[in-house]
Amino acid sequence: MDKIKISAFQLFSLAFLFEMGSAILVGLAGQAMQDAWISILLGMVGGLLLFQIYYRLYSYYPDLLFTSYVQNIIGKWVGWVIGFLYVNYYMYLAARILRDFGELLTSTIYTQTPQFVIMSLMMLTIIYAVYKGLEVLARVGELLFFVVYIMAVVGGLLIVFTGLIHMENLKPILENGLAPVLKTTVSETINFPFGEMIVFTMLLPCLSEPKKARSICMFAMVLSGINITITSLIDITTLGVDLFIRSPFPLLSAIQRIQLLNFLERLDVLFMLYLTVGGFIKIGVFYYAAVAGTADLFKLKDQKKIIFPIGLLIIFAAGAIASNYSEDMKEGLVVVPIYLHWPFQIIIPGILLIIAFVRNRKKLSSKKGNEMMTQ
Repeated sequence: MDKIKISAFQLFSLAFLFEMGSAILVGLAGQAMQDAWISILLGMVGGLLLFQIYYRLYSYYPDLLFTSYVQNIIGKWVGWVIGFLYVNYYMYLAARILRDFGELLTSTIYTQTPQFVIMSLMMLTIIYAVYKGLEVLARVGELLFFVVYIMAVVGGLLIVFTGLIHMENLKPILENGLAPVLKTTVSETINFPFGEMIVFTMLLPCLSEPKKARSICMFAMVLSGINITITSLIDITTLGVDLFIRSPFPLLSAIQRIQLLNFLERLDVLFMLYLTVGGFIKIGVFYYAAVAGTADLFKLKDQKKIIFPIGLLIIFAAGAIASNYSEDMKEGLVVVPIYLHWPFQIIIPGILLIIAFVRNRKKLSSKKGNEMMTQ
């Protein structure tokens, strides 16, 4: 790990693109209807609180990966099993995101191309990036950050200038009270995408300026949260609540409506490029974390040997997750948050932090006691 170092801005770019990733692909917080944007903001606040847990664990063991220090906290064997479960969790999420982008591309542009071929081609480029190392992936993220942000701003302005925004679609605000919004926050937005920052416990030890880790990641979460909220507002005000809920890809539907000066239209390619970049980084981060975690758990000196096999597992898992897009979405919105996100993002890290706090407090107390005795 000492040989791998990324800069503060590279970490920020990775975190921002990771958070944006697939969050703008689907109609996030659709269950909250026209109040989806409120649920996203509340989810961001909850995600920032969760990140304090992840950062605190990292601060106790700044030179170790999560899969290593979990063994220090709760014991070698139990910690190894938990670390192995997290590796599988990262692989599963990488497969889910790959499947989502496969569904997007085969249902919109490559309608005659088998989904497995699309996913395989996309995954091969990610395998190559991860094979070249985290520094290369981080440099790619650093470069693409500006491209993505400029495209996002241009796309938003075009929708506004086309006159597609209808603010009345946001009314009535909190029509059914706070309960549906809070329910959506707890079951969806706090976990996706903000709680997924748990994966950065596998990247933070590589940061060249460790003291900046918390501020960098929190700023990336806030900026991405604001952008996701703006995207949600654009989707709702452009499409209306009914179409926003029913559309599998609301932002794509909104961008397809852009017609400016009788020649600027059919900007689907802008949307596809924007999303593909985010998906590339998000899958790449989960994939790298799975590879690094596996190499750490099995004490492999050269992690490049397992990059391709893990990549193949992710491709096949993406195809086997669900038989169709509706089943895939149901699994992602109903099953995954309860049985995967909450245990891996909230419950286990919370328990680990309590144990780590007690252990480090005891060590600090015994150290002070020894110093007093020597005096």
